[in-house]
Amino acid sequence: MTSFLAQNGVLAVFILMAIDAVFPAFSELVMVYGGALASGALASQVDVFGSHETGTGAYIAIALSGTVGYLVGSIAGWAIGWYGGHPFVERYGRGLHLGPDRVARAERWFARFGSWAVLVGRVTPVARSFISIPAGLFRAPLASYIVLTAIGSAVWAFALAAVGWGLGSNWSRFDHAFKYVEVAVVAGIVIWAAYWVVRKRRSISMS
Repeated sequence: MTSFLAQNGVLAVFILMAIDAVFPAFSELVMVYGGALASGALASQVDVFGSHETGTGAYIAIALSGTVGYLVGSIAGWAIGWYGGHPFVERYGRGLHLGPDRVARAERWFARFGSWAVLVGRVTPVARSFISIPAGLFRAPLASYIVLTAIGSAVWAFALAAVGWGLGSNWSRFDHAFKYVEVAVVAGIVIWAAYWVVRKRRSISMS
């Protein structure tokens, strides 16, 4: 992914953030690495529509690309929820990490915060990728949805790109540390899966 970012710059940020709006694609890593590229501390420069740059202009281009990409993906997710409705979510939701429990939590979220659930969700790690489809599903008005998503996405993208800018030449150490996080996540998933299989077998044997 970092190679894709280094080679394609703002276009890669746009694509990955659009995907992340519906399906988690490590938006944190995308924007932090983009900011690190923009700082000029890495060997690569930022591809800004064919012009290779570093500095403040590159930082703004990366952050805006992430903001717009996420907004476009979010609108697509809203449309899926609005037009696909509950039949779509019931059929394909698990593949998008939107199982019944998560949909129920999203419904409570919207019932509690109303339209502001969009803004709160957009600046909340992890939850931000699971707001788009439920927003359409639970009939969030498109106009306010776009405005609140744009605000939340801009805060997220500019802040994380600024973190990457600050990390700069220390990126290699950050990337190395992040790999330990990935290992921990995978280990947790494996443990949970093993527990689920054992529990399922026990329930079958008892029935």
